[in-house]
Parts: sequence; C-alpha cells; structure tokens
Amino acid sequence: MTINRPSGRLDKMPFMLRNILLTTLGCLCIWNGLHAQLFEPNMPDHDSKPYYFGITLSYNTAHFKAASSPRMMNYDSVLLAQAKSVGGFGLGLLGTLKLIPHFELRFNPQLIFANRDIAYHIKYPVYPEDSTSIKQVQSALLSFPLDLKFLSDRIGNFRVYTFVGLKWDYDLASNSANRKVEDLVKVKPSDAGFNLGFGVNFFFPSFIFSPEIRFTNGFGNVLSQDPTNKYSNVIESLKTRMVMFCIHLEG
Repeated sequence: MTINRPSGRLDKMPFMLRNILLTTLGCLCIWNGLHAQLFEPNMPDHDSKPYYFGITLSYNTAHFKAASSPRMMNYDSVLLAQAKSVGGFGLGLLGTLKLIPHFELRFNPQLIFANRDIAYHIKYPVYPEDSTSIKQVQSALLSFPLDLKFLSDRIGNFRVYTFVGLKWDYDLASNSANRKVEDLVKVKPSDAGFNLGFGVNFFFPSFIFSPEIRFTNGFGNVLSQDPTNKYSNVIESLKTRMVMFCIHLEG
C-alpha cells in the first residue's frame, strides 16, 4: 500500500484536541449542573443584549462525496476510488445579533484545517502491498458561515438551540507546492454550501459555554480536472462533506 501523507506529531494533533475537548465538556457540564442547584441563574440580563461575541474551538471529520467517472472503465491501472473521513481542527470568532425573541443571526468565521483521503485500488501493482494507494487532500479553509438560530426557553442555566444557514469556504492550500505535485488530486479553491445543527448553552457567572454539532454539505463539484492525471480522470465529481464538534465561549 502506498500512502502519500505527512508523518509526525502533527498527525496526532486532531485526536489530542478531540480528547481535550470531550474531557473539558464533561467536567464543565457536571460543574454547571451542581452550580445550578446551589445558586441563582447566571447572567440573568444576557437575553436583553442586542448582540454579543465569542470564540470557537472545533474538531472536524471531513470527506468527499465522490462520483466515479464513466472514463474509469478506460483505465486498466486504477480500478476504483473511495473517499475516507479524516480528522482536523479549527479556530474562529463569533458574532451574534438578536433578531426577535427566540431567533438570532450568527456569523462564525473560522480557520479550519481539514484532511480528506481518497483510496484507489490499483489493478497491477508492482508489489502486493501497493494494491491500494491513498491520496490525501489537505486544506486550510477560511470558512464564513452565516446561520439563523432558534433558541428554546431558558431553564435555569441551560438552553438548547438549533440552526440552519449558508457558508462559503476558500482553500488557502489550493495553490500550494504540495498540491501541484503531478499525481495529487487537485480541487478548486472556493466552495459554497449549507449548515445545520444543534447545540446547548450552559450559563456560567461570566461566560456561556456552548457545545455544538454542525453538519456542512457543499453544493458544487470542487474537483479540478486534470487530463494528464490518472487519479483525477477516474472521478466525475467531488462534493465536500464535514461534521464538526464545536465549543463556543460567548460573553
């Protein structure tokens, strides 16, 4: 098997970050539950604010929805392409505008580091262990999601919400030197799509802790066709898919 991906401690960062986020979430949820039983509601005037800000820390798993090309039958060296999910992480800012009771408009720009694998099955490998070749598409995304949130009534220091919205991404790594290597799959720099998800607000004395699950789907085909690249020619289209676990700290 031939695997074209960087090695080293950086590969372990998303998994370390995920463990830290989950541990922190568990501790804060337990503390908040005990706090709500012993004290009065925190930040009672928060709902009267016209707007507020925050920061975001996120973990993601990203993959492509790949459609095989009819031309794949003409290539006897590459039999099949399959997209696989890989972990990544992101950092961002948060701005929320109150609209009417229970509805808010949120802008959450982020810098997202995402990796997506495409596995190819080689029909005539030089060595048996090279029967599968994995090409990794690394992205550094500037993501600009705009969401409409619906919030439930607040119960003590707890509230749930759902949201739906649109997003536009720009891949800063689309023109990098590594992406221009001859046998790597190339993608277009920009992509638009939609978001949806849900989250929970935990109110603390001086901030709001908000864990959230977000699903994002791209609208268009981001594959940049290269007639000379056998790994691109067996694919008709690539559409982006991502699941994110976000931690928002809001004021």
